[in-house]
Amino acid sequence: MRHNLGLIIGTCLVGVSVALAGAQQAQPVSGATGTSGTPSSIEEMLIAVRSDLQNSRADIVAKNVSLTSEQAAKFWPMFETYQKEQSVIIDDQLKNVQWYIERFEEADDAAALKLFEGHLERDTRMTALRQKWLGTFQGVLGAKLAVRVMQIDRRLSLVQQAYIASKIPLAH
Repeated sequence: MRHNLGLIIGTCLVGVSVALAGAQQAQPVSGATGTSGTPSSIEEMLIAVRSDLQNSRADIVAKNVSLTSEQAAKFWPMFETYQKEQSVIIDDQLKNVQWYIERFEEADDAAALKLFEGHLERDTRMTALRQKWLGTFQGVLGAKLAVRVMQIDRRLSLVQQAYIASKIPLAH
């Protein structure tokens, strides 16, 4: 099963890469806005990335964690809520990254610090979220399965973060 998890995570990385690349290519040069007055390209990117990540994460977890029907009935609605809470953090991060990329050429020290402080805040928020949900999942799945779910989720998050980091220009 360990080899399958590696293959699945690799496949997820490719899927996330394609989704992010496609969303970035779809950005209009003219800076068109959506009906809400915000740039539609950023919103479209967030929706596409979030959707791909949530679908991939749930699918990968389902393929790598064996649950009884009773566990599954309790766990999957909880996992969906967990993903929604993750989405808020990821959306904030992607907006911060997008803001920096759009202003990179004229970015000053304050802009570079804002970007990096955003990364640190995201890490702190994500760690707190995982700590909270580990206990909740443990109540339904037991310690080993809850840890397995969180390990899989964290690995997927690390792959996602590596991809996002690769798209951010280094401060100069």
